[in-house]
Amino acid sequence: MNGYLALGLAIVAEVIATSALKASDSFSRPLPTAITAVGYLTAFYLLSITLRTVLVGVAYAIWSGLGIVLITTVAWLLFGQRIDAAGLLGMALIIAGVVVLNLFSKAGGH
Repeated sequence: MNGYLALGLAIVAEVIATSALKASDSFSRPLPTAITAVGYLTAFYLLSITLRTVLVGVAYAIWSGLGIVLITTVAWLLFGQRIDAAGLLGMALIIAGVVVLNLFSKAGGH
């Protein structure tokens, strides 16, 4: 499996798991609790596959940056969490940092 494909799937699994964690109500609801456990196990397994071919710093930058944006979007859509201008700016800066790391930094492995 391609490292970046595995990373994308890992991020999706982590976002699903984090959303289910919120819905689990402190692990008091069995189905969301099970989804949380399976989601995180899947996410970390896929991340381990990613690290075979993608540098750990790059993988983690993408993982955390996209994860923050996606979970914030899910929280807004599903849980009514509000995002203010400072939050949007912060997420834009995170994305910009990931792009700079991947496109311009020698640490990105290019």
